[in-house]
Amino acid sequence: MGLSDRSRKWLEKKARIGFRGHPLGTIACYGPDDRRASKMVVSVFPAPDSEAIELRRWFRDFGDVRADHEILGEVVSFLRTHAVRSIAMVDGVIGCPHEEGIDYPDGEDCPHAEGAQ
Repeated sequence: MGLSDRSRKWLEKKARIGFRGHPLGTIACYGPDDRRASKMVVSVFPAPDSEAIELRRWFRDFGDVRADHEILGEVVSFLRTHAVRSIAMVDGVIGCPHEEGIDYPDGEDCPHAEGAQ
C-alpha cells in the first residue's frame, strides 16, 4: 500500500468515525469545477466555539489535490502534529478556489467564477 493509499485511508477513517472531541481538523476542497480540486484547505480548531489555531492551504495547477500523494501525506502529518481527535470533511469540491480579499477585492464577486462578465 503506497503513501497516498495509507494517507487517504487514515483521513477517510478519521472522518467516518465521527466526532471524538477536540482538536478538530477540517478539510475542504475547492476547484474550478465540480470534478477537479485545485486547492485543499485544512484547519485545526482546539476547542468548541474557538477560532482556528492553524490553517494551511495546498494547491495544484494541474491534476487534483485529492490524488496527490505528497499533499495527502503532508495533510496527515499536519493533522497528526496538532493531535486532532476528529476530522470533518466534505466529500467533493465545495466552491471556487479564489479568496475574497486575496485573489480579488473585498465585497466583489470572484471574476473567475462561472458566469463572470
